[in-house]
Order: sequence, then structure tokens, then C-alpha cells
Amino acid sequence: MPGPVALVGAGEFTSAMTEIDAELLASTGRTRPRVVVLPTASYPDGEDVFQRWATMGVDHFSGLGAEVEPVLVRDRIAAEDASAVQAGGEADLVYLSGGKPAYLLGALAGSAVGAAIAAAHARGAVLAGCSAGAMVLSARTFDFRLKALPWPLRWDEGLGFAEGVAVMPHYDAWPEPFSALVVLQSPRNVAVLGIDEETAAVGRDGSWQVRGASRVTVWRGRHRERFRDGDVVRR
Repeated sequence: MPGPVALVGAGEFTSAMTEIDAELLASTGRTRPRVVVLPTASYPDGEDVFQRWATMGVDHFSGLGAEVEPVLVRDRIAAEDASAVQAGGEADLVYLSGGKPAYLLGALAGSAVGAAIAAAHARGAVLAGCSAGAMVLSARTFDFRLKALPWPLRWDEGLGFAEGVAVMPHYDAWPEPFSALVVLQSPRNVAVLGIDEETAAVGRDGSWQVRGASRVTVWRGRHRERFRDGDVVRR
């Protein structure tokens, strides 16, 4: 049975996410779960940033009692590396941290590491993504055609682990009229989850439970609903 998927608005590897991440680890049923941290989305921001996110991920999950391996996939070529494939395939939890969603998608989609992650998830591994990672785990993801404007957008196929869903991370960091411009361009039959910072939507079988400090705003077309910690969103 496929494992749960956790979509996080922002705040990965910080104390704000400790309770949520401890619950994800417990859901694996392992005494000492194997965690793989993929900081790939941050690589366009430089090697120092990339290494910092990897170190933060290791420190955070090690402190929660997990066995943690940073898988340093910098680009599409590295996503074919045999050792990275093996680590992803053996993981009990795979965490995609934040950065540039289009870059992350280009590195993983159709790659050997992407296939290993999918196989791990199919046998029950947890998949978690924060910000760009959450966007890419979803069915659809967006990018700005013009970097300074929210219109028009390009909508691409995501990795598809969150069926029928697209994610707007950092939702509470933006004016909602701006977010509405994005939502109104979303494809039909896609629910857009606006996930606040330090907040997650944890899902399985089409139901999503809100966890964390703030809210998840669900847009279905022009219809908007708010959900808080403990609430369940059904597809």
C-alpha cells in the first residue's frame, strides 16, 4: 500500500516541524526509519546553500531518531547515479526540500532516482516535500512565464504523488488577491492547496489532514475553504 504524502508550506528541518515530522517517522512503523534528504531544488542557489539544506536535514531527522542519508543530486545526470537510486529505493521517508520547483522537476521527472522514489512510495515509504518539493510532488505545478508578473502561468505535470492537487506554498506570505490570480489559471479538476508556512497537508487515499501552526486554504475553481490543524480535507 502506498505511503502517505506530506505537503509542507515552508519551514522544513526547523523546530516548528518537529511534531509533524516525528508523526511521519512513526507512520513508517520502523524503530529507526531510513530517511533520504534530497536538497536538489536548492542547487541553483549555489553549492553552499545546497550543502546547508542537506546538513539541516541530516541534523533535524537524526535528532528525531532516524538514520539519515543526504542524497546530493545536483542535476539530471546525478539523478541517474546508482548509489542515489539505491538510497532512494531503500528509504522509509524521502524528503524533498525547497528551492526552485522547475529545476527540481527537470532533475527528477523520468529519472532513475524518480523511479526509485516512486517504487519506495508504492511499498509504503512516506514522501514529504516542502515549498518547491511540495509543488513537484503534486499532480500539477506552475511556473511564471514572466518572473515579475503572476500572469500568465505555465502549468506542468508534476510527479503525480498527490492526485488531483496543486500546491501554493508560503500561502500566508502573499496577498490573497495575488494568490487568486494564480488559482484562476489552474487547470480544471485540480484543487489548489494554499499551504501556510509551518503547516502541512498530510494525505493518503485522497484525504488530507491539516497539521501545524496555521491554515490550508483549498480552492476548487472560485470556491474557497479554510482548514486548520486536525481538519480533514476530502477530494
